[in-house]
Amino acid sequence: MTDLSDFGWDAAFAAAYGELAVEGLVPGRVVRQSRDRSTIVTEEGEFAAEVPGRFRHGAQGPADFPAVGDWVAVRPADSGPALIEAVLPRRTAFTRKAAGEAVEAQIVAANIDTVFLVSGLDGDFNVRRIERYLTTAWSSGAAPVIVLNKADLRTDLEAAVAEAAAAAPGVPVVAVKALAEGGLEGLAPYFAAGKTVAFLGSSGVGKSTMINRLAGEERFRTAEVSDAAAGRGRHTTAERELIKLPGGALLIDTPGMRELGLWADDDGLDRTFDEIERLAARCRFPDCGHEGEPGCAVREAVESGALDAGRWRSYLKLRRELRSLEVRKDEKTRRQHEKAAGRDFAARLKEVKKHKLRYR
Repeated sequence: MTDLSDFGWDAAFAAAYGELAVEGLVPGRVVRQSRDRSTIVTEEGEFAAEVPGRFRHGAQGPADFPAVGDWVAVRPADSGPALIEAVLPRRTAFTRKAAGEAVEAQIVAANIDTVFLVSGLDGDFNVRRIERYLTTAWSSGAAPVIVLNKADLRTDLEAAVAEAAAAAPGVPVVAVKALAEGGLEGLAPYFAAGKTVAFLGSSGVGKSTMINRLAGEERFRTAEVSDAAAGRGRHTTAERELIKLPGGALLIDTPGMRELGLWADDDGLDRTFDEIERLAARCRFPDCGHEGEPGCAVREAVESGALDAGRWRSYLKLRRELRSLEVRKDEKTRRQHEKAAGRDFAARLKEVKKHKLRYR
């Protein structure tokens, strides 16, 4: 028998499951996800699982489907995969915009306690990318930690750490050496038994190497970083997976991301750029757009050098991206409502015609 508390099951999840529980269903956690097939762990062990057709029919988009870290209500099968009947409400969820033009959210990992945002201190180091990841992380509900790997490659390590800290006010910044003995000690405080952590970052930052060291075995294949790609490695993790570490913590690895499509809220943006929000409170006009209005404390700070101009441009870029996303969401919702209204009208018209024919 598997003790689900070892996988993060607690009273809150049990209460949520109690509202879904019916005869024949059992709780389980998604520990691996690859395309349409999941692997779940229940009290009876690990099983392959998939969602039934009625689940697919009722889903509004990719975010409704199970993701690694989700707790689910599942119906075991005598043969073939088990059926995932429902996904329990997520405590936290790291979400990005799904690839392509569709305005849809994609859950990268769910029910995370701490999310490690990993950058390499080589060609990958980019504080603007850290700000993008951090905006999404704050919106997820998980506690972010900035991890700077390959610390041995920098002679100006303190300056790099300070630069990352300036881009992530109030967020812990930990420099590590994934390939060095004892090089990951700075992460130890975050690996409490039963807690879930996730590693997120672009390809080549050393996530798989770190996880292999933490797991004490070669769980994930690693590849040499390509010199021609300016420090970027090839994608070596092909699927999302949750594993148990020797100390009892749970760890989610994810494929390296070429680009993180922003799917966040204003709160995530405000927390990432906390100092800009504090400055905005001092503007002369409450609705100041920080463009050309008189008495704008934000513009004054940029012009005086008190606010880094690069950080201000990053804030504007992400804010425009969020506003554009909101417009596209609203447009999608409007089209869905119009389509639904059209179906309702057609159904009522059909009933009227049937009624007239019946009483002629």
